[in-house]
Amino acid sequence: MTAELVRGQNHPLSQARLEIRVSAGAPIVAGATLSDESGKIQGVEWVAHPGTPILPGLEVSRQAAADHRLAVDLDAVAAGVHRVSILLALPTGVGRPVGFGSLAAPFVAVTGLDGTEVASYTITGLDTESAVVALELYRRQGGWKVRAIGQGYAGGLAQLLTDQGLPQAHQLAAGIDEAVAQGLARAVPAPPPRTADGDRSRQAAASALGPEQSGSPYGGQGPQGTGSPYAGAQGHGAQTPQGPSDPGAGYPAGPAPTDPPTTTPAAAPPPTTGGPIDYSHPRRQNTPPPPPPTAPPAQPGQPAQPVAGDATGWSMEERLYNQVWGMFEDLARTTAAYRSAVDFADTRMEKELDDVLSDPRSRIGGQGDAARERARAKHTQLVDQARQVLDRDLAQLAAEADVVEPALPPAYARWDNPVWHAYHVPTEMPMALRLGDLHLPESDRLRIPMLVRLPLERGLWIDSGRSGSSDGSFADSHDLRRLAMESAVAHLARLLAVHPAGEFTVHVIDPAGSGAQALAPLVQTGVLAGPPAAGAAGVADVLGRLTQRVDLVQMAVRGGAADSLPPGFDTSQQLLVVNDFPHGFDDRAVTQLRYLADEGPAVGVHLMMVADREDAAGYGPLLDPLWRGLMRLTPVPDDHLADPWVGHAWTYEPALVPPASQVLQHVLTQVATDRRTGPR
Repeated sequence: MTAELVRGQNHPLSQARLEIRVSAGAPIVAGATLSDESGKIQGVEWVAHPGTPILPGLEVSRQAAADHRLAVDLDAVAAGVHRVSILLALPTGVGRPVGFGSLAAPFVAVTGLDGTEVASYTITGLDTESAVVALELYRRQGGWKVRAIGQGYAGGLAQLLTDQGLPQAHQLAAGIDEAVAQGLARAVPAPPPRTADGDRSRQAAASALGPEQSGSPYGGQGPQGTGSPYAGAQGHGAQTPQGPSDPGAGYPAGPAPTDPPTTTPAAAPPPTTGGPIDYSHPRRQNTPPPPPPTAPPAQPGQPAQPVAGDATGWSMEERLYNQVWGMFEDLARTTAAYRSAVDFADTRMEKELDDVLSDPRSRIGGQGDAARERARAKHTQLVDQARQVLDRDLAQLAAEADVVEPALPPAYARWDNPVWHAYHVPTEMPMALRLGDLHLPESDRLRIPMLVRLPLERGLWIDSGRSGSSDGSFADSHDLRRLAMESAVAHLARLLAVHPAGEFTVHVIDPAGSGAQALAPLVQTGVLAGPPAAGAAGVADVLGRLTQRVDLVQMAVRGGAADSLPPGFDTSQQLLVVNDFPHGFDDRAVTQLRYLADEGPAVGVHLMMVADREDAAGYGPLLDPLWRGLMRLTPVPDDHLADPWVGHAWTYEPALVPPASQVLQHVLTQVATDRRTGPR
């Protein structure tokens, strides 16, 4: 029986090995502190956080996430530890929630390793607090108990840690913010919300076949609370339906996904007085979308055949967009279920082996050897069963990818897709853009397109340094810088290709001219607003013009006088590409760059940096907000992108042009021609 706690209530704990599961509905930071009998933290080494996630008997998440699973072994904590406090905090930075009051009430559950809930607590009554002590596990009369705390702090982690007696509270809080910021800079964009009836019609078709035949990743194999962004409203007053499980699988069946309430696009607001300038994404009609195409009837005992565009949407483009992110969710969920099942099998075998070693009778004859063999055989059986389920789900997703990939429009397609051969400049901006591919080690063959919404909500940082790169073949920093610039040009060409003629303007800053070779196709076809700016004077000129532009548009929008902009004002989206930063930049130029990164996206000015963070380390804290506010991408395959929902580290592969391909030249020539002559 689960104990649903209220603030101040406690409950005994009958087992030492536990999981603390947190669900918040938005990415938050989870950590834990160890304290003595008086409730004081002895030092920073008694705090587990994303920068130092593992302490004896304790492991917390390494990044901000909407869902967390913290591991606790109370038998392994030091004898001097009398309390384990579970902390939750909001990430810092521009655009982050200012208090827990703006989010759904966080839900915290204490469970056994098999997923059985021992106690739960929904933290209500929070407002401007940005950090909270959710629970504490404490010693009492030789045992352990859990108490619901819910103590919030408007001063954030620094105030919380100070209240627990840590002298270095402010320094540690700053270090935690830095570790979290690095994780957020590598975050995969959020998938779109699902509609109440599900946005993937194949789900309904597959469910009719039963969990063993459908091949759907929603077969219920996931452990409870796998961390999917749409794993349901468990703990928030909703009943989470239980999915079917393989009989005898040996690990718990998790909840089938439940969907949030239907959300329909808001009606377009009345136009601002004075002019038509609108840098927001085009509004869509407030009517139900047409039904997606249906798959052909499946043969009895066979999984449903995948169909391109089987998600809901107002157009095929939107249906494909939703379908791609549905595939991302499915892969994340089924992989999380597999990993959880393997962890459960490992833990079970470890416990059974410990029991064998602690039983004196096992030392007599061959009983001990037989018990160990049984434990290992059971472990192998559980892992094999979990792998079979995973392979079944991966096969279904691979079949879907084989159908979806050829059907993608240019904005979503790889450069080697034949759709580019018939390319023409579009008359409308698409919903999203493909920046590369994502995959996980358990499914190396399966690639999920990484799509980001347009217009860009955050700029891009193409990392030209070796930090984080896992590809040893690029030990030469010169090769990495060259490849980073080639990657930036591929992204830039795609951005130019998907915007209507004259609605996307590109400025390039290349102070030392080191990117001239990679930039040659852009310069030769004439798609840039002007030659790449060189030297300190060129840097100052471009930054000055774009900064002035942001100021003018901000004043016009805030004053409701868009028609007061200067005659001939270019209302197109603007992109500034900066190569080899910080060379050629003084303190004033860095400040202007930060201003563009913070204020530019809201008024149609975006930023793409090609730089090595280590080279810019001399600017110290001045540069940190800029780096944190951009999405970090690498020019080589790298396991650095993380999703804040399940917590996987995804391998990101940039969308590069195939060697010797002429597609880039063809596309840029078409863009330049339409700019000069108008659409054909």
